[in-house]
Amino acid sequence: MKVSLETEIAGIRMKSPVMNAAGTFGYGQEMSDKFYNLSELGGIVTKSTSLQPKVGNPPPRIMETPAGLINFIGLENPGLEVVIKEKIPFLRQFDMAIIVSIFGQTINEFRQISQGLNEIEGIDGLEVNISCPNVEKGGMAFGTDPRITYQVVAAVRKNTSRPVIVKLTPNVTDIKIIAEAAVEGGANALSLINTLKAMGYIKRGPGQGEWITGGLSGPCIKPIALQKVSEVIKAVKVPVIGIGGIMNLEDALDFFCLGVKAVQIGTANFINPMVMSEIIKGLEKYLQEHQIPNIEELPKRSNQQKRR
Repeated sequence: MKVSLETEIAGIRMKSPVMNAAGTFGYGQEMSDKFYNLSELGGIVTKSTSLQPKVGNPPPRIMETPAGLINFIGLENPGLEVVIKEKIPFLRQFDMAIIVSIFGQTINEFRQISQGLNEIEGIDGLEVNISCPNVEKGGMAFGTDPRITYQVVAAVRKNTSRPVIVKLTPNVTDIKIIAEAAVEGGANALSLINTLKAMGYIKRGPGQGEWITGGLSGPCIKPIALQKVSEVIKAVKVPVIGIGGIMNLEDALDFFCLGVKAVQIGTANFINPMVMSEIIKGLEKYLQEHQIPNIEELPKRSNQQKRR
């Protein structure tokens, strides 16, 4: 039986519903050199890109926890100019969707980045990271306040002609309210969840160390991600991309059963660099074995079938 893995997210056509999560795959070049023909992927999401270069935190800046990782990278990236001149041209050679993740420390920075990317060829969409510090509001994360979420998304929406995907943080009392504010501001799709706020003690040398606060990811957060995704899908009418603890095909199917249009793979890339390729092949085989013609049918039929 011939099956289709194609999906569409707010006008972004992808030949498969599998891509990476921002910050876990760089800008694709390192993985392309060693492991991948990037054209295998449905799309790539770049590292979160800021207006100016950002150095990030000193290493070590990832620590392993039971069933997960805490990262405190500090959003290191080369800045908008380098991304436009070097990273996007490299990615254009591959047959996949290119989604640029963006973040700013002020609403005006989000506006400037959106303007700067709007005329660049080859970009299929923007993913707006609203989990970073909001300097204008005394350090509050943009994505924890529905009013500020609306303002950020509206600023991006006014300054780009491309689809806008908004990435939501789980570190809120009610994620549905944030999702609704993002859609009201002009989001064409939502991706969730970002990492959970967490703390750990990291060693810096013999007898030296410090407590750090960062973002928890990995298989330990999957049940939380499934709950948040379920809530948001019921609350809004735009496409949803599922993220959080997806380590293999079975994990991905759990998200598709809820009705997501695509998934992003994060922490699993550090353990198995070929995991996205394996999930794509596994999805195709699963559809064939269960006589499911396309990804759109998965929520209707796989809830029962995947448990057999």
